[in-house]
Amino acid sequence: MTGRMHSLESMGLVDGPGVRAVVFLQGCPLRCRYCHNPDTQAVTGGTEITAEELTRRLLRFRPYFADGGGVTFSGGEPLMQPEFLAEMLRRLQENGIHTCLDTAGAGRGDYEAILAHTDLVLFDVKHEDPDGYQALTGGDIRQPRAFVDAVGRADVPMWVRHVVVPGLTDSDAHMAALRDYIKTLPRVERVDLLPYHTLGIGKYAALGRSYSLSGVPEMDKARCAALEQQWFSSWNRRL
Repeated sequence: MTGRMHSLESMGLVDGPGVRAVVFLQGCPLRCRYCHNPDTQAVTGGTEITAEELTRRLLRFRPYFADGGGVTFSGGEPLMQPEFLAEMLRRLQENGIHTCLDTAGAGRGDYEAILAHTDLVLFDVKHEDPDGYQALTGGDIRQPRAFVDAVGRADVPMWVRHVVVPGLTDSDAHMAALRDYIKTLPRVERVDLLPYHTLGIGKYAALGRSYSLSGVPEMDKARCAALEQQWFSSWNRRL
């Protein structure tokens, strides 16, 4: 079985617990206005790799996983390659490796085989409102809602992430609505607010594409941390 991989990071420290290898899979149906990896969106990009070869490469990092680390699959949107993803998660769990799925839930359904071998979901909540979700991502909020239902049935723990963009997702009204939405999600153990940054702007120029948030400043990290403490400390204080 083969999949398409954009890149592999061997020492990730912010993509789940412990030290992790992070596999960025190719392809994403969303067009998030703040996407900093637009080069991962095309399903035809990246490098073709077999499950056998990728497993061999990942197992080389096993010594770094001793203190609670493991492998995280990100993207792009990893759910766009469901068969390959499920096969990789199964192989890693069989080798005693902790598995993590970093996703916006924008997949094609049929998540049972994927979640059966997922130890933790990092759920990227784009927006809690259907109109806001469509305006921000170009997608349909019914996709992540279906994924969340599947996570609940599989009883997999979840860490929630949300990008805070000045003027778009940083208001108190938005934070209150986001908190209410997160309360409905299954097994949420942690909530992280991620400050919007502009590191990916150059990629749009290289791809000959315009950047819709041109002129929007980066989110102040201190204010982002303060919002996280104000609105989501009830989840994070238990860590």
